[in-house]
Amino acid sequence: MRGGRVAVIGALGLASVALAAGPAFAKGGVDITAPGTAQVGKTITVKAHGGDDSAGFLHQLCLEEKGFGEGWHQENCSAAVEGDAHITAHGTSARRGDLQFRAVLYGLTSPHDQNPVRLHASDVVTVHVR
Repeated sequence: MRGGRVAVIGALGLASVALAAGPAFAKGGVDITAPGTAQVGKTITVKAHGGDDSAGFLHQLCLEEKGFGEGWHQENCSAAVEGDAHITAHGTSARRGDLQFRAVLYGLTSPHDQNPVRLHASDVVTVHVR
């Protein structure tokens, strides 16, 4: 009986060491909201928030836009903050068509970091301008 109990305790000990030695993955993500449709010349409000539990980083959230035959370009960025980052942008479209938006969360080692690390990106949302 005693030998069986020692074997079970030893197996549990090895399993806990294996779990502790496994890779650790940071958890986080980015969410974005925008209206599905908008009228030409009317205000379009896009909001995003994101975070990541990776240690040692400040977080900055940037909104990117694509539309009217142009590629992705950065529209706005939040300040570098500890914890979750939030951003709200207001704009208008002077013509009809589809505008796409996404938010990208960056990790920075300081507020003036010149080499931010891309941590997460949101899904793309499309606003149909009519």
